[in-house]
Amino acid sequence: MTVHAAKGLEFDSVFITGLEEGLFPHENSLTEQGGLEEERRLMYVAMTRARKRLYLTLAQSRMLHGQTRYAMRSRFLEEIPDTHLKWLTPKVSTMGAGMGASMGLGSNSSWSSGGYRRGDAYNRPSTGAMSPREPRLATSGVTVGEKQFRIGQGVHHAKFGDGSIIGLSGMGNDAQAQIQFRDVGTKTLALGVAKLDIVSS
Repeated sequence: MTVHAAKGLEFDSVFITGLEEGLFPHENSLTEQGGLEEERRLMYVAMTRARKRLYLTLAQSRMLHGQTRYAMRSRFLEEIPDTHLKWLTPKVSTMGAGMGASMGLGSNSSWSSGGYRRGDAYNRPSTGAMSPREPRLATSGVTVGEKQFRIGQGVHHAKFGDGSIIGLSGMGNDAQAQIQFRDVGTKTLALGVAKLDIVSS
């Protein structure tokens, strides 16, 4: 079922799939005027279909045109407060990563017209539950200005410190990198504006 078809409906449990940059939000929305905000509204519609439980899923990699493409977590996931997320460990497949989000259980699980009402928040997971994994090096990278970025490359940010690139999307000044920082965890940064220094290995 598409998000558009789900408008006006409610379910006890809802699964939203493909929460990866380039899928949701779709890559075309980044070049269309107002496209990203429309995708964000659709995300809100999809999330508010859930009465009790909301599951948000993404793949770590996908086969596209015969090539393995490592996915970058959707920016919409980054906008959800961490206190409302509980990472779930996949039982069989190592290709996909599942993440469940709950806005509370029982009588505390209710949505208001302005967003969601804070209920019983999940605690952060233990280090054994879906900790970020270092992908294999990609065969190509992203060029921004005079700098060439690639997956697995070490970088330094003035605020976040040292980290390693684990995902790339977009091209040129519109490119984004998902970076696993040593001290602050995973951050998604726009390479056109983020002042990153490449750290030689």
